[in-house]
Amino acid sequence: MPSKLKNNTTLRILLVILLFVAIYLILVVTLVEVERDSQQSNLNNYSNSVWYSLATLTTVGYGDLFPSTTYGRLIGYVLMITSIFIFGILIGQLTTLMTTIKENKKLGYSGTSFSNHAVIIGWNEFGWHVVDQLVGVGRRVSIVTNKKDDVDLIKEKYSSKNVFVLFSDYNNHELLKKSNIEEATIVFINMEDDTDKLVYVLNLKKVFPETEFVVTLENGDLKNTFLSAGVSNTISTQEISSKLLASYMFEPDVATYSESILSYAKSDGDYDIKQLLITPNNPYNGKSYQDVFFDLKKRYNSVLIGITKRDKFGQKKLIKNPLGDLKIHTGDYLIIILNGKAFKLLKKVFGVEEGMVKDRKS
Repeated sequence: MPSKLKNNTTLRILLVILLFVAIYLILVVTLVEVERDSQQSNLNNYSNSVWYSLATLTTVGYGDLFPSTTYGRLIGYVLMITSIFIFGILIGQLTTLMTTIKENKKLGYSGTSFSNHAVIIGWNEFGWHVVDQLVGVGRRVSIVTNKKDDVDLIKEKYSSKNVFVLFSDYNNHELLKKSNIEEATIVFINMEDDTDKLVYVLNLKKVFPETEFVVTLENGDLKNTFLSAGVSNTISTQEISSKLLASYMFEPDVATYSESILSYAKSDGDYDIKQLLITPNNPYNGKSYQDVFFDLKKRYNSVLIGITKRDKFGQKKLIKNPLGDLKIHTGDYLIIILNGKAFKLLKKVFGVEEGMVKDRKS
């Protein structure tokens, strides 16, 4: 463990210091004893002897105090030579400690204070595209990789304000906590094999039972299996790409529109879909879905297309364009199509950033 390595290095430095302090005390006492009977010596008391040893240790060497006896000079030689070793050892140990601290920080072992963020476990080319989208909408991300070479590449591309990277064995659950996984809104398991993902989720769910997971699947038939294992959302990459390709083949304008609103709005005129939380102070709290639909369209030229509510079991349920007099309440999420300009206005009205917020358990 990195923390153990740091602690061991610090302990080793302290032990070295204590050892040499003990040696110096013994030499000081011995020096006073051998100089005590000399008429020419000014090192016949502990005050002067300590001053002389410190001046020698720090290589200052004022020359105001010096031993006059043969044995006293032998002790002086020992002090001089020992001083060289002390500085050499301490400088080496301190350099090692500082290097270790710097390396540990680079590898993420100092941890992050991110909250309401996304955690991505597993790193590949697909991960780059996902993080680009998340950073584009202002979300913070913790990336966990088991390849040390990835660390520098990730740090070169992304700011530490938005992206935290941790080098870790994926099965080291204690080290995974450095990504603040327990405060994350979602954890994306970005591994290559579906079976590996399933086994990993099952094991991770035991350690972090309140965490919500999302995975991509090569085999869409495994969707129900993953949902049963506790995965919040599964996405079949083949299913999405095949649907989008088919749409381009017979209704290209619909496909173009769908693709554009799935990505984040890069300018005020670009449209995308936002998910916004209803807080107690939200002006739409307590109003009907239909009234909010028309008000959003009139005021912000935005289209309300759905709402997420919790059922009696506490599970989130997406209701697409509901009919009837459905009321909006605290904790609901509104799903809205809007452009970048409207989003800037709605952020102030709603008082929240877009996306899912980590549920706080009482």
